[in-house]
Amino acid sequence: MFHVKHFAREAGVGRLIVIANQKGGVGKTTTAVNLAVGLAANDRKVLLIDLDPQGNASSGIIADTRLTELKSSGKTIYEALVGRIGLGEVIRTARADRLDLAPSGPDLVGAEIELATREGRERVLKQILAPVRDTYAYIVIDTPPSLGLLTLNALVAADSVIVPMQCEYYALEGLTALLETIKRVRTALNPALQIEGLVLTMFDGRNRLSHEIAREVQKHFPEKVFQSVIPRNVRLSESPSHGLAVLEYDPRSAGAEAYRNLVAELIARVDGKAAAGPQGAHADEGAGRRTWSLRALFARDDERGKR
Repeated sequence: MFHVKHFAREAGVGRLIVIANQKGGVGKTTTAVNLAVGLAANDRKVLLIDLDPQGNASSGIIADTRLTELKSSGKTIYEALVGRIGLGEVIRTARADRLDLAPSGPDLVGAEIELATREGRERVLKQILAPVRDTYAYIVIDTPPSLGLLTLNALVAADSVIVPMQCEYYALEGLTALLETIKRVRTALNPALQIEGLVLTMFDGRNRLSHEIAREVQKHFPEKVFQSVIPRNVRLSESPSHGLAVLEYDPRSAGAEAYRNLVAELIARVDGKAAAGPQGAHADEGAGRRTWSLRALFARDDERGKR
């Protein structure tokens, strides 16, 4: 235990990052899983908390047989939230000695109802995390596609929020509601809460709207948008069915290389250093070799506009 705590202090103790968006299907869970795996691959001790009743982060990182055992064990994040057991009893090793998981369970869908009448209901997650927080360099929380009590608990406990944004028109409308919620939480419950950044996901280079949305987001949030862009990629869709992050399932795919760049950019932001350039992120097979970063995408657009 001493070794783990000493390591966490060197890396930045207990940096708690929530992956949130009230819209479903925007790559939220995919981002949570791949960030957790990517941070662990960079020698950071990581805890991934699956706070979504759908349990996709759990199934995306644990094989079917073992996951079934975990969900039926009575030792999931639900039991910890309602006070039946401590969070330490919930946490399981997911990858070697660097990545742990607090899995979702079938009863988590009822947690909001059970917590609703509890005093200090919005601070329950923060309280149960306190004993283990110093053990990890990063804690990544996947939240439900809603702005309910579970998401509120995550925001109250968090240092910062990463918002995955699909490159489509309605994503901009949804972003406004989420930012307003974050503002309210900061004012009333967690003054230290920050927006770590917006991540553009499911980017389709052939779709003009994707490019327009990217420019619009960059225009309005120039300091908050991650330069790393996550493209549409079939390997990203396939990897969860194998209980693997795309970084493990196909490390050479466009999706994996895009998430490696995102991890590097996040570490650079947290450490207060300049982010390294893209690490060879390429487009899918047959599309040529491209760098998936906003600067490179905009540069190509501008070049085409001059022709």
